[in-house]
Amino acid sequence: MKTEFVRAVLPRDLKRLVAFDHKVFRRVDWFTRDAWETYEPYWMVVDGRVVGCCAFEHNVDFDPSQDENLPLKGSLYIATTGILPRFQGKGFGTLLKAWEVTYARYHGFTRIVTNHRASNEKMIRLNKAFGFRVIRRPRSMYYQDPAEATVVMELKLE
Repeated sequence: MKTEFVRAVLPRDLKRLVAFDHKVFRRVDWFTRDAWETYEPYWMVVDGRVVGCCAFEHNVDFDPSQDENLPLKGSLYIATTGILPRFQGKGFGTLLKAWEVTYARYHGFTRIVTNHRASNEKMIRLNKAFGFRVIRRPRSMYYQDPAEATVVMELKLE
């Protein structure tokens, strides 16, 4: 099995990123076209087929109470991690998470932060398996339809 992680090219891949989002996430959890342009997205390609996608924002901390992520040198924000439904449950999420952590280490980040719906138990368990810990559980409803809080997790790499 040949696995590659290929940086998406914007704006060329913008339609594909949006379409991918629509296949993986709930309608209200999709990124807008403008949001995709603020991130550094990567495709996970297995044997020539797109299986997953992730996106990063460098040197920021995720804070759901702010309109924008706050600058924080050395911190990598994983804005999204997704595997197409037909490939879920086959270990690809674990492979993608391992690559995200390797990417952060290779690029000299000392911390990774990410967030998920509080009900996304699979992603929370996966992150915990890699050493992430919950650092914030804001009471406000970050997600909509249905309204739900987010869980903010961090992995220190030092």
